[in-house]
Amino acid sequence: MWREATCLPVGRTVGEALTRLRSEPLGQRIVYFYVVDEEGRMVGVVPTRRLLTADPQTAIASLMVRDVVTLPESASVDDAAAMFLRHRLLALPVVDGSGRVLGVADVSMVTGEVADMAARQSAEDMFQLVGAHATQSAGPWRSFRDRFPWLLCNVGGGLVAALIAGHYEGLLNAVISLALFIPVVLAVSESVGMQSVTLTLQSFHGSRVGWGFLASALRRELATAAMLGAGCGCCIGSVVWLWKGAPVMAAAVAVAVAMAMVTAALLGVALPGALRALRHDPRIAAGPIVLALTDFAALMFYFSIASWLLERVS
Repeated sequence: MWREATCLPVGRTVGEALTRLRSEPLGQRIVYFYVVDEEGRMVGVVPTRRLLTADPQTAIASLMVRDVVTLPESASVDDAAAMFLRHRLLALPVVDGSGRVLGVADVSMVTGEVADMAARQSAEDMFQLVGAHATQSAGPWRSFRDRFPWLLCNVGGGLVAALIAGHYEGLLNAVISLALFIPVVLAVSESVGMQSVTLTLQSFHGSRVGWGFLASALRRELATAAMLGAGCGCCIGSVVWLWKGAPVMAAAVAVAVAMAMVTAALLGVALPGALRALRHDPRIAAGPIVLALTDFAALMFYFSIASWLLERVS
């Protein structure tokens, strides 16, 4: 860490703080100004822009952010990388057990590739590098803990799919050919879901993710997914019709494929965005969740539509 933490007394005004800063030697790196009480304990943080643009008579206490993210002095580099990635901060104050500021850890300490931020396209590039560093440096047990809970979504999704198929066992016994096309319905819906997840994660690169961004991405993906679903549904339905000579089954497969693909594509956009907003790593969590929900939706569409059409025909 850098020992030269730039601290401001909580009882000063902006004008007094700036006068003090000009009269003292400052550290090489200043990202945030940390506000401390008389005993040197951290009480808040003031972003540089907020300090420089405030009225000189404004009290520092009214400008500072009181909910401060800190690093304990016992934290490891891996711990720091995880904190940088979770909170998207450029620097973190290091404090002792009493809350006194000991120094500052900035993001360059976790990877040398981000030392020159001006050469980067955006700050988001930096945090993706930090995430890669944190993932690569994590031990086997930590990697297991990060990944296993999300893989349980796939296990749960498979069990739910089996329960759905068991619920429609009578339909499968009556029309055995329906079972032949379950794999293709799942395959195309899972494929488009993972395509959407991959493209969505790429769109996060260098972008500020907000509600407007997600709404625009959902509209764009809905139009694309509708065309993909219609195209794949028509192709698969035509094959079913020519192979089995069963127009009702062909219609059920075609409509189920189209609806499942649209649902999977929308999930592939919405879930990574929600995970990003909740400060989870969407690269690890989005795929298993999307696959599990896609399998559930695809089978529900398939069996419900097939059952409804067969009842109407009979």
